[in-house]
Amino acid sequence: MGRTPIIACLIVGVWASGIAGCTKERPITVGSKNFTEQVILGEIVAQHLEHRLGRHIDRKLNLGGTMLAHQALANGDIDLYPEYTGTALATVLKLPSTYDPTAALALVRAEYQTRFSVEWMAPLGFNNTFAMVIRGDDARKNKIATLSEAGRYSPGWNLAVGYEFQQRPDGLAGLLKAYNLPLAGSPKTMDLGLLYKALDQREVSMVAGNATDGQLSILDVLVLLDDQHYFPPYDCVLAVRSEILKDTPILRIALTELAGLFTDRTMRRLNYQVDGAHRPVREVAEQFLREAGLHR
Repeated sequence: MGRTPIIACLIVGVWASGIAGCTKERPITVGSKNFTEQVILGEIVAQHLEHRLGRHIDRKLNLGGTMLAHQALANGDIDLYPEYTGTALATVLKLPSTYDPTAALALVRAEYQTRFSVEWMAPLGFNNTFAMVIRGDDARKNKIATLSEAGRYSPGWNLAVGYEFQQRPDGLAGLLKAYNLPLAGSPKTMDLGLLYKALDQREVSMVAGNATDGQLSILDVLVLLDDQHYFPPYDCVLAVRSEILKDTPILRIALTELAGLFTDRTMRRLNYQVDGAHRPVREVAEQFLREAGLHR
């Protein structure tokens, strides 16, 4: 009876590959900000790591805004969370935006490693930038597919935007100037959750949304091409504490398996499954991983 724990300890030590004896493993904690897309991604990452590492992963999802999540990472309260290149540059690093996705990621990587000892993994594959959206029938009737073409629409647009978009330096004022976008009246500001309803009910003719909004997966609408590259890139990448990558080498391998698996369309579908179809986040994450061939 007294020898059983010793034998078990030896077996676990060999199986764990790199964990000596019966020392307790350091827990890994996945975090996220406080909106649907982030919570979904956090749960996908946590489930994937549990499957690959064969151990429980702690979750601190729905933490709050960008700076709360970043501070939790910098303080070691969480070990990783999904972040966006444009947000990292403007909000965390306080650096000017660049409109080259490769340059943006390289700059963020270098600054995060130097300032915070945080590594940015390979991009997940989608870019949650701002999206100027019009109804599909208007796009087809007027042959409009780009923001430059929208800038030549003589009747002008009845535009609705969220409160933040109206204030941001990369938001409304710069957009109107970049494309000389004609408006029929002052822009309406409203809650983000009401934008697509207003568009669908023809209360407005254009809205400022986000490229991965769930409603884009079910409505007959068109995201206008930002052909002059006004909006900076918001490529989503997992930001991970360097220390945990060093302590748990298999973590890097597991996280790399998620790189490139997501497209804008995929993220729209996942967001709609939670926000529109009201499916549990855990269930949506599990289905995604199964369909991606990562869980059997």
